[in-house]
Amino acid sequence: MFNSSSNRKGISLTEVCVAVFLLSVGVLALVSLQPAAWRLSGKSDYLGRASAILAAQLQTTEASIMNPNIAVTTGTTIRTVYPGGQSTPKPGDAAFTVQTTTTGVGGNTWRVTVNVTWPGNATGISESLNVSRQEYFRQ
Repeated sequence: MFNSSSNRKGISLTEVCVAVFLLSVGVLALVSLQPAAWRLSGKSDYLGRASAILAAQLQTTEASIMNPNIAVTTGTTIRTVYPGGQSTPKPGDAAFTVQTTTTGVGGNTWRVTVNVTWPGNATGISESLNVSRQEYFRQ
């Protein structure tokens, strides 16, 4: 009979070794990316929670300034906020520090600046807003 390499059926041990090697390189590459993915996921979670706290603080302060029946206090207040609005932390909760600064711009207008920081990020995120009194908000 004719004995050629094209007549052989199946795969050789060399091909199996190459396939296992390539597969292991791919799996190791994915495993090495896992810690970075966990860090990025944690950062995005903190940022999402901080942005919700920031928006709520801006909205609350804006509503209180717009109401002519509530006296506007200028200055800076610092408070600690926990996710979910709880007054005490639950296991695993991180403390967010909220710094709200209200300054008079002139007339019936105030500038509100809110800065939210969290553990591991001393800079945090901040936003400012100009707010004026509105007679329609009188209660």
